[in-house]
Amino acid sequence: MTEEPERPAAYREPQQARSAATLARVLRAAEEIAADSGLEEMTIAGVAQRAGVAVGTIYRRFEDKDQLITALTERMLERREEYVAERLRSAEPSLCGVMDAYAHALLQSFADSSSLFPELLRTRGTRALDRGSRTITELHRLLLEAAAPYAGQIRRSQPQQALDTAARAILGACFHNSVRPDAATSEAARRQYADELGDMAIAYLLTPDRRRNADT
Repeated sequence: MTEEPERPAAYREPQQARSAATLARVLRAAEEIAADSGLEEMTIAGVAQRAGVAVGTIYRRFEDKDQLITALTERMLERREEYVAERLRSAEPSLCGVMDAYAHALLQSFADSSSLFPELLRTRGTRALDRGSRTITELHRLLLEAAAPYAGQIRRSQPQQALDTAARAILGACFHNSVRPDAATSEAARRQYADELGDMAIAYLLTPDRRRNADT
């Protein structure tokens, strides 16, 4: 019999606005400490001090540090989904505008706590990777939805597959930028890199398949 993967108990979601604000402050403090010093150096006591709350306040919400990190991972991924969705909603209404907005949004979202995000996925193992996979699925859905009105502009023989390929290429490039030692970190460098990723995606989507060219 195959064993089910171990899943952490869900932390207690706040029911009141005041509790939600306290939770947000705790998670922000945890993210700041982890980004500055690493997950290993992050402690419940340190988070409580940074957030300005009692240690017991955190333990009423989380059973241990692992559960706090799970919540931190969840919030960081949710924030990426929300940010990309917002940028796509405000994109220029064209295929080029959508792909450009997607590239810029992804690169910026990875730049936010860029050193922490890869560490979260590495140290949390299968659970974090599963949650990360759900985020990738959601980002794909957001792009397909935003690009749907302009799918007729795509010159590849399989437009939906081509969009998926372009989305994966941009996502992979943005993640790679977040872990490479010479990452584009300044605002100007990120903007230029995102422009190049958007141009690359558009060039691919507007270029007919090589095989189809050979057959004609």
